[in-house]
Amino acid sequence: MKGKTKLELALLCLVPFIMVLGNSMLIPVLPAIKSALKTDQFHVGLLITAFSIPAGIIIPFAGILSDQVGRVKVMAPALAVYGFGGLVAGISSLVFEKPYIMILIGRVIQGIGAGGTYQLAMALTGDIFKTKERTKALGLLEASNGLGKVISPIAGALAGLISWFAPFFVYGILAIPIGLVLWFVLKDPKDLQKQNPSEYLDAIKTIFRQKAFPLASCFLSGMVALFVLFGLLSYYSDVLEEVFKIKGFLKGIVIAGPVLAMAIVSFSLGLVLEKVKNSFFKPVIITGLALIALGQLAFCFSHSFWWMLVAVIVLGLGVGSVLPPVNTLITSSASTKRRGIITCLYGSVRFFGVAIGPPAYGFIENFGRVPVLITSTVIVGMVAVTAFFFIREKVLMKEEKEG
Repeated sequence: MKGKTKLELALLCLVPFIMVLGNSMLIPVLPAIKSALKTDQFHVGLLITAFSIPAGIIIPFAGILSDQVGRVKVMAPALAVYGFGGLVAGISSLVFEKPYIMILIGRVIQGIGAGGTYQLAMALTGDIFKTKERTKALGLLEASNGLGKVISPIAGALAGLISWFAPFFVYGILAIPIGLVLWFVLKDPKDLQKQNPSEYLDAIKTIFRQKAFPLASCFLSGMVALFVLFGLLSYYSDVLEEVFKIKGFLKGIVIAGPVLAMAIVSFSLGLVLEKVKNSFFKPVIITGLALIALGQLAFCFSHSFWWMLVAVIVLGLGVGSVLPPVNTLITSSASTKRRGIITCLYGSVRFFGVAIGPPAYGFIENFGRVPVLITSTVIVGMVAVTAFFFIREKVLMKEEKEG
């Protein structure tokens, strides 16, 4: 890897790091937000949904636009919008007596900006790096995402010591300057080819006609991994505060445990999968899904602090095992001129998983821990079976035929 590409990769790794703060940084502060706004768990959960749903909707359109005008020309302004949304939420919290609606609007603006960030960073990484180097680079990108998840609950808890709305200002302070740096430093590949709408739609149809089931299986694997991670962590945050009386900075440290495990595994797999045959990708994905199911079941029947912590760490290991091989298979399934839309469709699915997780796990308050977590575990098992039967590494990593 040359010095220039190392710099490019380092800058690209900042994108998922910043983007992941969007939800993860709020998780340890959610109980404080609920108390300050005098609202309930459902409405607090909407602060996650209000970010994730717009992001999921925008992502495919950002991918289409990036395939036409370039990744950087979409990604850098999107980071600025993301930061601006955070400032809207933060300033509203200071100015208005009842700021909930304006905070939601700020979160929606953030989500719109987030829709043009991480997935385009994945696509540009796929454009810059080839063959085995791509696997390593994408592993580092996912590890950066994981590192953001590790730091963000700690950073959120620290910011929460200043005020419950302080995390909103952090988004603007970080995202807007980084967007400017990307705009002036990164360059899109010269072989990016513009396509008219009919050619573009035909190309997308061709990819899915040839690889529909393997791609769908990869999409589902990534979605369910993040659905469980964010759903369980949002519930775990409440348990730590209400049952074990763990608050503030210490709670941020505890929540960082499972995402640290995820980041370490993601980074390690990025190095290992670079050197092994592609046929190992599917077994790693299925093993990761099995660990997610195991961790969730262990959490379901745990009542002590330490057993719950072990359970969520096992779950984090599983998520870290699923994402790097899934990312590589998806980004390798399309040629450069079509990679943006494929990675962005995948990004939409990921965001919808994140959006659905916290409210879905909020049903624990109504139905109890066991029914909700057992249902979720069954879903993970079904996705693992789907992955076993339909993921085909050779099919996904083969250049699609023009059609």
